[in-house]
Amino acid sequence: MAELRYNPLLDDWTMVASHRQNRPQMPKDYCPFCPGSGKVPEEYTVYKYDNDFPALSNHPPVPDPVGSGLYKTKEAYGACEVILYSPDHHATLPQLSVSHITQLIDLWTDRFKELEKDPQHKYILIFENRGEEVGVTMPHPHGQIYAYSYLPLKIRTELDTCGRHHQTTGRCLICDMNREEAAFQQRIIRENAHFAAYIPFFTDYPYGVFIVSKQHKTAISDFSNEEKMSLAEILKEITGAMDQLFELPFPYMMALHQRPVNSDSVEEFYHFHIEFYPPLRSKDRIKYNASSETAAWAPCNPRAVEETAEELRIALQTFLQNDQYMAQKNDQKTGQCDVQKNAQGDAK
Repeated sequence: MAELRYNPLLDDWTMVASHRQNRPQMPKDYCPFCPGSGKVPEEYTVYKYDNDFPALSNHPPVPDPVGSGLYKTKEAYGACEVILYSPDHHATLPQLSVSHITQLIDLWTDRFKELEKDPQHKYILIFENRGEEVGVTMPHPHGQIYAYSYLPLKIRTELDTCGRHHQTTGRCLICDMNREEAAFQQRIIRENAHFAAYIPFFTDYPYGVFIVSKQHKTAISDFSNEEKMSLAEILKEITGAMDQLFELPFPYMMALHQRPVNSDSVEEFYHFHIEFYPPLRSKDRIKYNASSETAAWAPCNPRAVEETAEELRIALQTFLQNDQYMAQKNDQKTGQCDVQKNAQGDAK
């Protein structure tokens, strides 16, 4: 069964997808996302795979006859896609080259553009769950894309708040956040020509990094090739710093927040950013969302982000000094040198 059920208390919809209960725990000797499985091409760099257990689909079943005037139901229309990051079963974002991650961003962009063509789609969420701590059952490096037929409540809340800020000040709220963090500096982890990565003043996750475009742009499809490469670089560096922090594969949830589709324009006041929700508060301790966080939406951060930002900056410097990262960074230069040497040898 897959359907949407209306929550009148929150004016929101709940996806009911009981068939996902049967999705498999991946066996140790088989992976459907690896070449040779028969499920994916024998050769690929990045790849879009239709989810075998979608919560949303473009041919959804008719909802069960259990609703009423108060408890409305509707079809779970939308899309659920899996985005494979690499054919390498053990590769993760920080282990991929910048050029490889740029191809991933190109695929994200292509899928965003394609999914927004469906007028029933209202919001497209590109995201990644990483680690058993956040419920991952398929360890092959991948993310997902959901296309919703409605605006989820958190996105609506963000849009409403940004809209009110713009109406009051004439400015973009997230542009103001960028300026605030740039002035304070202590929460900034990394920045390049087009993006800044910082743990914002208010986050409820100790290592809850935001990656924010410096220019006022609303969606991944707005970025130039140069901006996509800059985004690839900072994604690699921030996830690499996370892995370096406790010298283990760092679990996280990551989501790209961008403009809605097939809806009223938010160009003036909304701003592209990526949010990370990492559950660790130390090497062997998880930050759980308990009663206050869940029942009242009253978040509590057990660490001061000025301290955790410094920890992550130090981890980033170690990652940047890592030979493997530097080797990947210099791949192109080395290739050029080899071509020149071969040319000189042929001349002789």
